[in-house]
Amino acid sequence: MITIKEIAERASVSRTTVSRVLNNNGYVSDDVKKRVLKVIEETGYIPSENAKSLRTKKTKVIGVILPKISTETSSRLVKGLDEVFAKEGYQILLTNTNLVPEKEIEYLRLLKSRHVDGIILSATIINQALIEEINGLKSPFVTVGQQVSDISNVLFDDYQASKDLVNLMIKKGYKHIAFIGVDEEDRSVGYLRKAGYLDAIKENNLPIEDYWVQKGIFDVDSGYYSMSEIMKNSKQKPDAVIAVTDRLAIGAMQYIKEAGLSIPDDIAVAGMGASELSRFVSPSLTTIDFSIEEVGREAADLLLEQINGRNSYEKNRKVKYRLIERSSI
Repeated sequence: MITIKEIAERASVSRTTVSRVLNNNGYVSDDVKKRVLKVIEETGYIPSENAKSLRTKKTKVIGVILPKISTETSSRLVKGLDEVFAKEGYQILLTNTNLVPEKEIEYLRLLKSRHVDGIILSATIINQALIEEINGLKSPFVTVGQQVSDISNVLFDDYQASKDLVNLMIKKGYKHIAFIGVDEEDRSVGYLRKAGYLDAIKENNLPIEDYWVQKGIFDVDSGYYSMSEIMKNSKQKPDAVIAVTDRLAIGAMQYIKEAGLSIPDDIAVAGMGASELSRFVSPSLTTIDFSIEEVGREAADLLLEQINGRNSYEKNRKVKYRLIERSSI
């Protein structure tokens, strides 16, 4: 295997000069650079990534912790991350917690042991144990979707998006609006989206029943079951329902159809997330587009700024959302 020393000898330059050419770091005249690159091309020399890491103190690897790797949201997030990192020569190492909060700490420790240059966490639940682990990393770090004090965060405007969706329903004439959420320990999706719904209902002096507010989990079946609970137990049947994810909304739509009711004539439905499927269900689903790819790009930019020692004190970036009105309301 050819070495840097042999490259230097064939090009009649020093090993330092070869290193500068390989790392694109430091001054080398154009003639000398061409001569070194020609020898590299002729010999088929491939730099050792391990050796390069030792020289630059960087592995050029970013650790990413996802709550569920198989979801459309995760794939769109990773697409946005990769658009930025690939241009800078970074690779992404993905880990999947499968919605188990304890695994977040496990993977933080694993990625730290792999000496990744930075970590991006899309967390499910932020608790004290997780915060302490993050603070102990002393590495470039960004969270996505959940806010952690004194850490750089890229956030959705969950509260206002939910509020806007309810206000759209009200503007369309609906007055009995039910809600399907998730556990409020998930502050962004569970707590803030519910808070936006409740405040919009209160500000418009609309009625609300206990059974109109249901708590599910992140899947279609849960949306179906939650809608059944609303319809079977409510004294006043709702004329609309919003769900904190499209999957929950699509489950609710299925129950409504099986109950022999029409969407939106009997009950209007809206979700959040702008999933690909939301365009193809019948009727097409009104939803909120949180610009997931843009969130990924913003998170990557923030992390690279930390890695490169720039603007590391910026804490929060909020990405704009877009309300997509379709035929389900």
